[in-house]
Amino acid sequence: MRALLVTSVGVTCAAALTLPLAAPALSAPARPPSQAAESPGSGPPSVRAAELPVAASRAAAEAAGSTQSLPLEPLAAPSDRSMGAGAAAGQGLERRTARPFSLVGVVWDDADAELHGTVQVRTRAAGSADWSGWQDVETHNAEHAADLGSDERSSGAVRGATAPLWVGDSDGVEVRVLPEAADPQNRSAGAPLPEGLRLELVDPGPDPAPEPAAEAAPEPARAAPVGRTATTATFALNPTPPTTTPVVVPEVLTAESEAASAVNAELAPLGATFIPALTKAETEEAANVAAGAKPYIGPRPGIITRKGWGADERLRERQFAYTKTVKAAFVHHSATGNNYTCKQAPSVLRSIYRYHVKSSGWRDFGYNFAVDKCGNIYEGRAGGVTKAVLGAHTLGFNTNTMGIAVLGSYSSTNPPAAAVTAVSKLTAWKLGLFGRNPKGKVTLTSGGSNKYKAGAKVKMNVISGHRDGFATECPGARLYKKLGTARTSSAKLQGR
Repeated sequence: MRALLVTSVGVTCAAALTLPLAAPALSAPARPPSQAAESPGSGPPSVRAAELPVAASRAAAEAAGSTQSLPLEPLAAPSDRSMGAGAAAGQGLERRTARPFSLVGVVWDDADAELHGTVQVRTRAAGSADWSGWQDVETHNAEHAADLGSDERSSGAVRGATAPLWVGDSDGVEVRVLPEAADPQNRSAGAPLPEGLRLELVDPGPDPAPEPAAEAAPEPARAAPVGRTATTATFALNPTPPTTTPVVVPEVLTAESEAASAVNAELAPLGATFIPALTKAETEEAANVAAGAKPYIGPRPGIITRKGWGADERLRERQFAYTKTVKAAFVHHSATGNNYTCKQAPSVLRSIYRYHVKSSGWRDFGYNFAVDKCGNIYEGRAGGVTKAVLGAHTLGFNTNTMGIAVLGSYSSTNPPAAAVTAVSKLTAWKLGLFGRNPKGKVTLTSGGSNKYKAGAKVKMNVISGHRDGFATECPGARLYKKLGTARTSSAKLQGR
């Protein structure tokens, strides 16, 4: 058995820094100069070094999850001689035991190189001898990325990557990456695979420890002790806004966690796990709609914060990047598969987050929001849920837009009604904050994609699918067909 190359959260020894609570519009700060690899020769460099004392950082890293990065090896050459001697060989790994993981993906060195071929994996359920069948991994993922020329894209940390695939609690893996089939007409070899292929095995770590108030029966309201308060949410398997109870946060927030929470301070207490829903009237009052004006804004939906789904704030770029406004929303599917329960959704999010940052080299989680199959809404990229946060969701159209990922794969599976409803609620509120009509059109300027050249002026729906800005299957044919329903429902929620 070959030795595994294992990576985990970096443990750079440094004093914790005081972070800015917000950044000015259009800020896109450069990455810190120190970007050492997680361990020598073990895979992609770390985008974000931990800033805690070594002992505390190591303990927190184990609790927060880890990434194993395994270089792929050549597979046996094709036996079909009709393809000619130059037929390209595949790469992969034979069955092997690994440290526990729940999500897989394949990355390579050059972010501009495409993987023309197929990627398949099979995994062994943890603690058993049961292996899954071969599962396809979506290879066309370049369209989910920071725009060309942006600080995030030009950081030197970004690499090519497949979509991540959620496989559940596993401890064994086998992978094969096969190049695009050769052309039998002229007996030519298929396109070579990109350099530096590695298999990424992501362990999301355990869910955040439950707060005391989340236990058993409700208690009568009582005054909170002196200290910070937070909001505990019960959201798994619950398509309706979770109930909330103020509790005292027992742990000390890190500087990174405090900064990620402080940008939502007008909506919920510092350290809150949930931003509570508001009625339409309450939302209009909070948005400071002028007296006598016609407010076109939907009621604020309940939103599970990054703390609520357990984001390790030490992984991301520590400052936030913003654009001027939000003109449109792009709807995506995560392409991670549908084999998750809503109770597992926070784990799926932590896995995608780690894959985006540690494996793909992005500054943070790529999408601004996520929605699970039960209709729960999650805060995505850090920076504040009411703000125009620059994401990395729709290559060429990240500026002045927001990205919403519906967790799952919806090319041949219908999205749950609860998820579509959640998209309607979220867009009615967030687009309403910026005066956008969900049934309207908007003109966006392309930053460059395989569908529109850089600088092109493109008229799109205010609620668009990813494929409207890029030649891709995303958000899946079945989810894309539901966007008309989402636009109508969103506009009604705004009072249009």
